[in-house]
Amino acid sequence: MQAHERVALHLREGIRALQMALDGSIPAIVQAAESMARCLREEGKILCCGNGGSAAAAQHFSSELLNRFELERPGLPAIALTTDSSTLTSIANDYDYSVVFAKQVRALGRPGDVLFALSTSGNSANITTAIQSAQQCKMRIVALTGRDGGAAARLLQAQDIEIRAPAQPASRIQEVHLVVAHCLCDLIDQQLFNAE
Repeated sequence: MQAHERVALHLREGIRALQMALDGSIPAIVQAAESMARCLREEGKILCCGNGGSAAAAQHFSSELLNRFELERPGLPAIALTTDSSTLTSIANDYDYSVVFAKQVRALGRPGDVLFALSTSGNSANITTAIQSAQQCKMRIVALTGRDGGAAARLLQAQDIEIRAPAQPASRIQEVHLVVAHCLCDLIDQQLFNAE
């Protein structure tokens, strides 16, 4: 396959993954944005976590809230649990990598806060453990997953929200997650600042 054909294939697959998300994810995205906006309106915060590309997306989302998305507005309280290398490595070294986010959630999370957890498979042990810790802290969870949702989807409770990217390759799932994160940022701005 020629380079041009490969690029066209990737673009078509990305468009197909986004179309599948469009067909089934809009209600969950709106519900998640409402839950996050309510949290922020009530002076809560959003804790964000993921691994690899999902860590990058979690950090991206956090920065869009803390700094700004497309609207000039005050910063919003969001913390990426993926960025403090000293904390991550000390927890992983002293305990286990599976609790690198859970210990932070227990220390920083309060009732009414939101855990924004991203996992392409839904099976990352540190994500599922973070979800369980957030539930113990009476936090709400917004989970971005892929494929069949994995163990993360099975842990979610009635007040939690899953937005599942109906794709198989991690790259396509991550592309959908990034667009979903941007949708959430826009809707949060609309709800909190009545921006048009």
